Amino acid sequence: SDRGAQYASNKMTNLFIYNRKITQSMSRKGNCWDNAVAESFFKTIKYECLYRYHFSSFQQLNACLKEYINWYNTKRLHSTLGYISPLEMEIKLRNFNNKAA
Repeated sequence: SDRGAQYASNKMTNLFIYNRKITQSMSRKGNCWDNAVAESFFKTIKYECLYRYHFSSFQQLNACLKEYINWYNTKRLHSTLGYISPLEMEIKLRNFNNKAA
């Protein structure tokens, strides 16, 4: 998360301590780039998925998110990756690393 006071408060810190499914992670002061990729993804998923539909149940929302994330990772072209999907980039990087090893 960012370094907002609400995330560093005792109430939140205690929540993280007692819930093993959550790990508190903050970027260093003055270094906002640590979280840029996640923030960009959250902006994109809201704009391209969540704001376009009205969900009548948690199950409907969950199914939509799963479908969107699968599409995002396997089909959606990303300009920062040279207009290929994240899956295609991962395959390229694995092949490159295997050749280098």
